[in-house]
Amino acid sequence: MTKYIPVLFLLISNSVFAQVPEDAIRYSFYPQNGTARNLAIGGVMGSLGGDINATFVNPAGLGFYKTGEFVLTPGIFLNNNKATFRNNLSQNKKNNFGFGASGVILGYSDANNPHKSSAISIAFTQTANFNNRVQYSGLNNYSSFSEQFAEEFSKSGLTIGEVLSTNSSLPYTSAPALYTYLIDTVTVNGLVQVKGAPEYILDAGQALRQEMLHTTRGGIYEFAIGYAQNKNDKWYWGISLGIPLVNYTSNMVFKESDTSSNTSNHFKQFEYTDDFKTKGTGFNAKLGIIYRPQDYIRLGLSIHTPTYMILTDTRTTYLSTEVENPVNKYDVSSLVFTNNQAGESKYVQLTPFKAMISASYVFREVANTKKQRAFISADIEYVHHRGSRFYDNRQDETEEEKAAYKEYYKGLNKVVKADYKGNFNFRVGGELKFNVIAARLGFAYYGNPYKDAGYKANRMLLSGGLGYRNKGMFIDLTYVHTISKDVSFPYRLEDRANTYAMLKQQRGNIVATLGFKF
Repeated sequence: MTKYIPVLFLLISNSVFAQVPEDAIRYSFYPQNGTARNLAIGGVMGSLGGDINATFVNPAGLGFYKTGEFVLTPGIFLNNNKATFRNNLSQNKKNNFGFGASGVILGYSDANNPHKSSAISIAFTQTANFNNRVQYSGLNNYSSFSEQFAEEFSKSGLTIGEVLSTNSSLPYTSAPALYTYLIDTVTVNGLVQVKGAPEYILDAGQALRQEMLHTTRGGIYEFAIGYAQNKNDKWYWGISLGIPLVNYTSNMVFKESDTSSNTSNHFKQFEYTDDFKTKGTGFNAKLGIIYRPQDYIRLGLSIHTPTYMILTDTRTTYLSTEVENPVNKYDVSSLVFTNNQAGESKYVQLTPFKAMISASYVFREVANTKKQRAFISADIEYVHHRGSRFYDNRQDETEEEKAAYKEYYKGLNKVVKADYKGNFNFRVGGELKFNVIAARLGFAYYGNPYKDAGYKANRMLLSGGLGYRNKGMFIDLTYVHTISKDVSFPYRLEDRANTYAMLKQQRGNIVATLGFKF
């Protein structure tokens, strides 16, 4: 991955330049959610229609409704995470509740033409579920977490006194590191350098034990209103307006310790805690068309605009360092350097735009709909991950602060553009109906958003389910098994390649949908 953003840096103590490249795909690189029926067929909804989840995928699919429907979709996630870091494997589990597309659809037929209709939907869904726990550890003789603080302080041009002031420009990183003697200045061959205490262990050819525990909570919850029209049962067009609500909480604890028995190297261990929250809201639009040249063929096209999100980050860090010879322990909170207030950053993020094409082949007996029916459908989706962008949204800035923020986000956007790429996602699924009972299977693959193919990130979903429909009531039950690969960077350095953990997550998702037609 390319080098991290240049050290600029912060001009006021309650500022948080906390955005990192991973934020660019946090709100775009996740599997599509939906109703139990939709998830059972791999999430395919680009050309099928007839499901409330069309509101969030291709709103033209709402045009197939000519009556009303109420839908409720609860679910549970079963997480099983594996992480490989420095050739060491770790495993942990975390389960949590979630929900899929739910809401109301009102369909109306034209009194003068039964082949014309329109529909309105009011829907709510959990677009992304952030509840997770990732833990890994390993021996590292290559780099130290403390080096990012030393690198930052060295390039800042600030004095130790300026950094340690109650109005520090580096309150979450270098200030705590200097305060607890995790990093310090040293004179080597007459030149003053900044060095982290653990680096002496690396210089001696020994390894550090590194441990990471990252717990996240929350999700993206989207409220949407959709509208669609059906023209002669051939052309369907629709539009939906969405309001996503973002609630993301992160607690990261990183520990680094000396593995040697040498008590004269001045370092024993440190533990760094980073508490971070993001909240905000946004808006987006989805437009789509479906063309049905024959009863059994449906072709779909939809476009998702970038989501314009107005976000606020808050951050507090805590650092505890233990040194040896003499033995001592130092600890400090970032609140010491921010006038006892949690750091805050207000900014705008644009997520990538999406485009989707889809096709469906429907088998059915028109004269007797109770006879066996089936369909098969597929979506191809393009997501422009490298198009994510960040912009400053503070209102109380001086001209100097405004220039610094602008430069920071400019650097961040360059990194996003350089590190990510557009990717293709594929979904395919089908249903086989036996009178009032239906069986469903699906598959989905979400491609690698990173330019560096070595990171091997992707999502693969295998799904299946059953459905019951009779006398205006329906119940669907689905199981989705997700296998995800991704990478986790515990820290970033500018002067060398970054070390990272390879993540493999297996998530089971049990989803049920209860619905009534009216």
